[in-house]
Amino acid sequence: MSRPLSDPRGRPSASPITTPWLRTLTGLSEQIRTKSISPVEVTHHLLDRISEYDRSLASYITVTADPALKQASVAEKEICSGRWRGPLHGVPIALKDLISKKGVATTAGMSLYKAHVPDFDATVVERLSQAGAVFLGKLKTTEGALFNHHPSIVPPRNPWNIDYWPGASSSGPGVAVAAGLSFAALATDTGGSIRVPSGCCGLTGIKPTWGRVSRFGVFPLANSLDCVGPIARSAMDAAAILGVIAGSDPSDPTTLKVSVPSYLNRLEDDIRGLRIGINRSFATEGVHAEVANALIETEATFIGLGADVREIAVPIRNESLTHS
Repeated sequence: MSRPLSDPRGRPSASPITTPWLRTLTGLSEQIRTKSISPVEVTHHLLDRISEYDRSLASYITVTADPALKQASVAEKEICSGRWRGPLHGVPIALKDLISKKGVATTAGMSLYKAHVPDFDATVVERLSQAGAVFLGKLKTTEGALFNHHPSIVPPRNPWNIDYWPGASSSGPGVAVAAGLSFAALATDTGGSIRVPSGCCGLTGIKPTWGRVSRFGVFPLANSLDCVGPIARSAMDAAAILGVIAGSDPSDPTTLKVSVPSYLNRLEDDIRGLRIGINRSFATEGVHAEVANALIETEATFIGLGADVREIAVPIRNESLTHS
């Protein structure tokens, strides 16, 4: 494998054909399916990028190079023999470091758990494995998935500008996906930890409906709020992952016992009549003008597509406490 000819900030100096890290997950998947690119080659390519760029970006806490290459080799043999499992088959991804992976340290960002090595896979990891995904390693999270990284940890740096905030507890997943060090990542969201890093790093993240995705084997922060979901480069990529990990799970009795739709097939569905709430004052006052303008433009787009956008008001927490 040749070295990548560009930096992780989106300034390629070679064509996308020689830079597979630039592709979306679903775009890469189609090339893997048609055997025009090798899962082993792509995995080597991303491991090279991690070795070169993550020294400064610090998104990974653990890189599982040898197991990843073995998984990629298995995927390649299966695909070459006509056993393609779906859009994640042979695609390198990574996990936030509070999602259990058998035989790989899972610290939840805490020194207390630095030697914790699970002997089982979280349900979401089992489902990704069944879909043929390749696991590159574990991505950094803040201590206990709260506000700050442990003092012994070098925090991830936003690849667009290292002086910019990369988001909170899922900052490792956000940085890795944005920098082309993983084609997607599995993360968690309790109060914004999928959505905020996705926004900060220019990505697409989905916080699923609570109970849509199993939390078995995932370190809890707040059981009544925690959700597991994807951080990816496009809505299509995120839909491909959500379609694999969603669904009821006997190991997690809080999961919803409802069928899982084909998210990929529904991306082009008409949204006419879809009801969307917007807390306009909260979203536009006291924020940078470009953020407020982006929201206003998005609202106009949804209205143009036929969505029913309605004004809502949610009490600010401090006011609620004051008047309680």
